[in-house]
Amino acid sequence: MKVSFPVAPEPEAHVAEAARQLFAGPVDFLKGVVAMDGLPPADRPEICFAGRSNVGKSSLINALTGRKGIARASNTPGRTQEINYFKLGERAFMVDLPGYGFAKAPLPVVQKWQTLLKSYLAGRPTLRRAFCLIDSRHGIKPVDHEIMTLLDRSAVPFQVVLTKADKLGPNAIKPVLAQCEEELQKHPAAFPELVVTSSEKADGIATLRAIIAGLD
Repeated sequence: MKVSFPVAPEPEAHVAEAARQLFAGPVDFLKGVVAMDGLPPADRPEICFAGRSNVGKSSLINALTGRKGIARASNTPGRTQEINYFKLGERAFMVDLPGYGFAKAPLPVVQKWQTLLKSYLAGRPTLRRAFCLIDSRHGIKPVDHEIMTLLDRSAVPFQVVLTKADKLGPNAIKPVLAQCEEELQKHPAAFPELVVTSSEKADGIATLRAIIAGLD
C-alpha cells in the first residue's frame, strides 16, 4: 500500500509561540566530536540534521535559532568533519552532522567522517528523529538513499525537510514533492510528512520548530 507524504501543516498559534520561545532561549554550542568516544552523555533527547554538502544545513539551523552564526557554513572540510553538538536549553541536544557526498576532500578524510556519521546514526539511543535535508531543486538523490537506508536499518525515524524552496516557483515544487513521496516508499523509517522550508524567507521555520519541540 502506498504511503502518503503530505506537507506538514502550519502549527496553531499557541504551539508556534511555545516552540519559538524554546528556540529563542539559550542555544549554546557544546562541542565538536571527531570520534564516538567524544559524544556527550546520552542524558536527554536529541535530534539531528543530516544532508548533502551545500544543502543549506547551516542556514536552516541559524534560521531555527534566530542566530546568524551559531552554525557556520564552511567551504573547507575541517569543520564539516565534526559532529557539532548544541544545547537547546537544558531540554535537548541539537546535532549538526557532517555533510555527506562531499567529493573535494582527500578520500581517507571522506571515509573517516562517513564512518563517524554512520556510527552515530546507528548507535545513539537518545536520538528521537533525524531530519534529512533535501535541496528542493534536486530532490532525493542516490547518496541520500544510502543514509536513509542506514536509518531504516537502525530503526531511527527520519523526516525529510526540503530546503531552498524560495528558489522554486509555487508550481515547480509539486514535481519535487511527488518525487520525494515516490522515493520514500522504499524507506520504512520515513515519517509520513514533508517539511518545505526557505531559510532566506523563513518559510516552514515555525512548522519545523513546532515539530522539534513536540519530540522530547
